[in-house]
Amino acid sequence: MSTTDTPPAGLRDFYEDPAVPVASGDARSLRQARMLADALGPAGGSPAVVLDVGCGDGTAARTAAPLLAGHRVIGVDWSQDALRRARTHLTDVVRGELTDGGLPLASGSADAVLFSEVIEHLVDPDSALDELRRVLRPGGHLMLSTPNLAAWYNRALLLAGVQPVFSEVSLRGIHGRPGTEVVGHLRLYTARALREFLTASGFRVVRVAGAPFHGVPRPLRALDRLACVRPSAASILLVHAVRT
Repeated sequence: MSTTDTPPAGLRDFYEDPAVPVASGDARSLRQARMLADALGPAGGSPAVVLDVGCGDGTAARTAAPLLAGHRVIGVDWSQDALRRARTHLTDVVRGELTDGGLPLASGSADAVLFSEVIEHLVDPDSALDELRRVLRPGGHLMLSTPNLAAWYNRALLLAGVQPVFSEVSLRGIHGRPGTEVVGHLRLYTARALREFLTASGFRVVRVAGAPFHGVPRPLRALDRLACVRPSAASILLVHAVRT
């Protein structure tokens, strides 16, 4: 998804390009939405306020919508172009950033935050989590997803001296690893590092799950799905945490 901590000019131009891929596939979005729906429960007479922070073109919100019926989902992004595209999937969109109180919401006003494949793009993830914690109510839910540095195939690639999948050394091309798409990843996490980072940032990790990656070659996709049984080796990390 598009980043929301106002990247430098070169990165801004990169992320504004609609040709840049913004998600790892519907399987991840659907699993994440199910986790959030289970956490929130039915909307009933008290719908939750859910922020899709770094909503990009609204793809994750579109996938999650049937599972979050009755709840209010608000898309947030720094990119006006992304918000324009997101309006086709979201009724409410607002421009916001993830530094220095840049989200245009009152403290403690959100019940949940979807943070789908944003953190790996951020220059300053510490300030970003501080801002997410500010807008979440105590006990509010954070649903975060990000590529896994320790994915099962990355472990083998590193042993062979090959650059891990998801990691990038340039915005102009792929060097030293499989794949052809440059997506602007600045940071990568293992399950252990992500747990420790979230805990240090004022969240309690409830669950870590795994999701497959659509970019895995077709002959290996069954193995990729099987790896989700052990989230620390899955392609994509899905984390449910609550604000303490």
